[in-house]
Amino acid sequence: MAVELYSFKEIEKIRRACKVVVEVLEVLKSHIRPGISTYELDLIAREEVKKRGAKPAFLNYKPPFSNERYPASLCVSVNEAVVHGLPKKEEIIKEGDIVSLDFGAVFDGYAGDSAITVGVGRVSAEKEMLMKATKEALEEAVKVCVPGNWVSDIVDVIYKTAKKYGVYPLKNLGGHGIGRKVHEEPFIPNHPETFRQEKKDYKLRQGMVLAIEPMFALGTDEISHNGDRWTVITADKSPAAHYEYVVAVTKQGPIVLTEFSHG
Repeated sequence: MAVELYSFKEIEKIRRACKVVVEVLEVLKSHIRPGISTYELDLIAREEVKKRGAKPAFLNYKPPFSNERYPASLCVSVNEAVVHGLPKKEEIIKEGDIVSLDFGAVFDGYAGDSAITVGVGRVSAEKEMLMKATKEALEEAVKVCVPGNWVSDIVDVIYKTAKKYGVYPLKNLGGHGIGRKVHEEPFIPNHPETFRQEKKDYKLRQGMVLAIEPMFALGTDEISHNGDRWTVITADKSPAAHYEYVVAVTKQGPIVLTEFSHG
């Protein structure tokens, strides 16, 4: 599959979809508290995206890595859950948890996608460090998203940031191109071993739009699944964090299309 290149007009449409995503994530963040279920968060996401005249990108979406359609609008991954956490009525958020929220929206034919990790009340120093490391990796990766660099440069920055903090980038997971579809080429692995297995590198070009999403764990770079066919967890059940921005590659430099009012 070829890498899509988008005009500035199209990038503005992607930005509008990303604006919806950011607004919904801001609302969700304000609702996270001990006692709320991940299912309730999904209902809030559906209501909020509808208010903004957009559609949830993940609901009934069949991603490239699955033969099934995702049955929710939001991915909520708690503690050792890394990504694609399926919301459940029985999953209740507690004090000290870290909660990764991954949400996508489609607006006027273009997709937006972003993720944040939120601490619930007082969290451990280790979890705070993990969140800081993951967010820093994302911010550093954005800086190399300029024409002439390569996807391998993004992989390298993410890996080096993980090593700096003594945490683990997770294998077989990563970011992707985005635009008319949620998942487009290129795949952007978070771990160099996964990158080597892919045997593909891509030169960054004006008009590429990338969803960059480092996912780090405290204790391992290996992943497993929890049995619900969707939720990816760390193999050793150590906590994980996940942040994601959508970035346009331009000659003027990287443009982050998912801008949050919070840190």
